Amino acid sequence: MATAAAAVVALVAYLMPQPPQPGPEPTPSAAQSSPDPAPTSPAPQTSSPPPEPSTPESSTPESRTPESRTPEPPVPSSTPVAEDPPATLPAVRPAGCDETETALATYRRDAGTTRAGQAAAARQAYQDLMGAGLDAQGAVGATIRRLADEFQELNFRLTGMTGGDPNQVIADINADFADLRRLC
Repeated sequence: MATAAAAVVALVAYLMPQPPQPGPEPTPSAAQSSPDPAPTSPAPQTSSPPPEPSTPESSTPESRTPESRTPEPPVPSSTPVAEDPPATLPAVRPAGCDETETALATYRRDAGTTRAGQAAAARQAYQDLMGAGLDAQGAVGATIRRLADEFQELNFRLTGMTGGDPNQVIADINADFADLRRLC
């Protein structure tokens, strides 16, 4: 009876073993490039059945099961890569917002303290805003065009072409710029 049980264990061990042993399995490239050396793998199989009868049969499948799970972790590592693109999408700003902010920053930098310097800076801001308003649409475009008109009016008031207080126009510019920031 013991002989029959040993024969059954040897037969099961011969039928159950997987060709890749613990050493070859961590390197999948070696397993893929090893179709030519396949005839040499039966030689290790003949030497593997004798150790299995000396060790419990259940330990061999358990030791192979974690090794078969070892190649699986690289598969989930590709999942975070797929999740990254939505996080890297840049925020889309309406057309004309960046150009308008640049024109207003240039005005503030170049205006100076004299009426002539402020008039020249207002004229340049008007021209820059007219260019920025060409691509802008909707409420953003309307606000940019209104700012351009206000800078033209500021230029006229500072040069004396029209009467009125330039500070009134500056207050309108500041209010419209606050609206534009909200829209952008």
